[in-house]
Amino acid sequence: MPTTATQHELETLLRDDVPYGDLTTEALGIGGEPGQMLFAARDRMVLALAEDAAALIELAGGRAELLAASGAALEKGAPILRAEGTAACLLRSWKVAQTLIEIWSGVASEAAAIVRAARAVRPDITVACTRKNVPGVKQFAVSAVKAGGAVMHRLGLSETILVFPEHRAFLGATPLADVAARLRRSAPEKRLVIEVTGLEQAVAAAAAGFDVIQAEKFTPDDIAALVARIKATATLQVRPVIAAAGGVNAQNAAAYAAAGADVLVTSAPYLARPCDVQVQIVRTQAPH
Repeated sequence: MPTTATQHELETLLRDDVPYGDLTTEALGIGGEPGQMLFAARDRMVLALAEDAAALIELAGGRAELLAASGAALEKGAPILRAEGTAACLLRSWKVAQTLIEIWSGVASEAAAIVRAARAVRPDITVACTRKNVPGVKQFAVSAVKAGGAVMHRLGLSETILVFPEHRAFLGATPLADVAARLRRSAPEKRLVIEVTGLEQAVAAAAAGFDVIQAEKFTPDDIAALVARIKATATLQVRPVIAAAGGVNAQNAAAYAAAGADVLVTSAPYLARPCDVQVQIVRTQAPH
């Protein structure tokens, strides 16, 4: 089964929670007893990281069977995975696997809610999640975002060109057209993105030849005004992509889509509450 994390990363998760053995299970003397563990959704959710949870259980010594794949929209009570093994391996992996699914399914579910709201108005719109995820777990964030039907905005500073006002602070009075020309000479295969905070800045950036105008904290009305100005500018050879960023969430995504944004840039999924996953563990009969 394909996983997001490597075996080493999964081993690290287990070692973090059970560094020197499971003291309670060992003290009770039940480690060798056979058992079964079933994960199920307590509420509606979009599933994420189920494959990693199953791999983690198997790494602990159990046998896991996936009953739903990451990206699936689950109803309340829907089964996620079933595992068998000794009490020692099931109890060792239980909470780590459960938490992995709960946290990242929360991210996937919120991403899916934003995508659903925006595409109800504009089916071709893209929802892109920022790199403002928890440091050290980017691989999980990327997987959860994709499970929710969104894409990553930027994976990091090394892959894309995005000129922030903070960059322009070091450029002095250099005209935007000269900035764009410098970037095209330095990285001719890259698209040029620029963040702007006002309508006139956005129009100037479009005239300078930037490919994507990232409108930071524009209201839906501001986005509509920008789209209208861009359409009315006859001198533009290519219409730039309009990306609405800053404060985009499931409650306002439809308004931004209706205003004409091509991309919605959001960090909201990373702040989502974890989903609730029910785990039942029972003793089974030992094979004869």
